Amino acid sequence: MSRVANNPVTLPKGVEVTIDGREVQVKGAKGALSLPLYEGVEIKQEDGTVTFAYDSDAAKTMAGTTRALVNNMVKGVSEGWEKKLVLNGVGYRAKASGKTVNLTIGLSHPVDYELPEGLSAETPSQTEIVIKGIDKQAVGEAAAKIRSFRPPEPYKGKGIRYADEYVRRKEAKKK
Repeated sequence: MSRVANNPVTLPKGVEVTIDGREVQVKGAKGALSLPLYEGVEIKQEDGTVTFAYDSDAAKTMAGTTRALVNNMVKGVSEGWEKKLVLNGVGYRAKASGKTVNLTIGLSHPVDYELPEGLSAETPSQTEIVIKGIDKQAVGEAAAKIRSFRPPEPYKGKGIRYADEYVRRKEAKKK
């Protein structure tokens, strides 16, 4: 069984956690995030650490989940999250301008993806996209949505993939 909830979350300098009844708010240099609490989970803050407790077996799993979410929030407001995407294919390119990512990925029309609030995108080169933000879930969802426009295919490897993703290649049909 997992014992994630037993580990305390250490707060780096500049990060402030406030607990208002059934909600946790985390503020840092990059912004602020909040999370509603599950009924059986209790949070205590003392000496730069946040500890988690639960009152029943049903709340034990949610205590571990809450600990992981609070840890992600603390890292997000202090360091931030980022996902890197790579475009692979002839003529595939991306350009970020403001809150929009413009993709040319072999379709009959260019794809314009509007980023959600709180996220930003950079294109260090025409074939790379870096999505940044303080909310890990929002960064992951935006990256997954962009990837879904043209997922990598196994024969030529063309498409949009994560920078750390391995695309298993298949052998072409033989005559």
